[in-house]
Amino acid sequence: MEAMILAAGAGTRLRPLTDRMPKALVPVHGTPLLGHVMARLVAAGATRLIVNTCLHADQIARWLAANTPPGVAIALSHEPGHPLDTGGGLVHAAPLFREDAPILVHAVDVLSRIPLDALLAGHRAARGRLGDRVVATLAVQDRASRRRLLFDDEGLMGWTGETGERRARRPAGALRDVAFAGIHVVEPALPGLSRHRAGDAFPIVELYLDLARRGYVVQPVDVTGHEWLDVGTPQRLAEAEAAVLS
Repeated sequence: MEAMILAAGAGTRLRPLTDRMPKALVPVHGTPLLGHVMARLVAAGATRLIVNTCLHADQIARWLAANTPPGVAIALSHEPGHPLDTGGGLVHAAPLFREDAPILVHAVDVLSRIPLDALLAGHRAARGRLGDRVVATLAVQDRASRRRLLFDDEGLMGWTGETGERRARRPAGALRDVAFAGIHVVEPALPGLSRHRAGDAFPIVELYLDLARRGYVVQPVDVTGHEWLDVGTPQRLAEAEAAVLS
């Protein structure tokens, strides 16, 4: 199985720590965030990891060369100049995907005990019911967040945030709003990747909303009951040091 770790972010909220190292290598109990996420993905069955990089890319490359488990292949997707955000990073890395099977995509600053095998199983089950219309499965939570995704009976249909609400189509059934957990399963031949130019920076939700608008299904899996922490601020880093989630 292939998996992708989104590790190109600048980690500006963790400065000055990230002035001298990438966010991916910020340690939690002596192990970099990248190490915690890599261990989780390998335990879930990943044998090839695509890791995107930008600032301090040489540090990430050296750490991976010294710490990747035996039998696991690494492909680096470097984003020169500036990070391409979650969607742009996926488009940029797409030529590196080798397998015709679902890909686990995981943010490097997310530590959790979310069962990744169950997320994969939920994606495959939905594909079994609805076929190729299902293109992605998102781990979601009922928690406070400035940006929330809107789902109805057919899957993702919009989002709401600081700038208001966007809807990709008319709702089918009851609406519910949830927060994205930064972990998702995507099909390697994700429709719509070619509609975005390589090198453009944009969030993955834009791609998912475009797919929903075109009749594809982006489905949620509720992981609210599982421990989860976004290590994006000094306060969250301190919380992670107090209770490692890996």
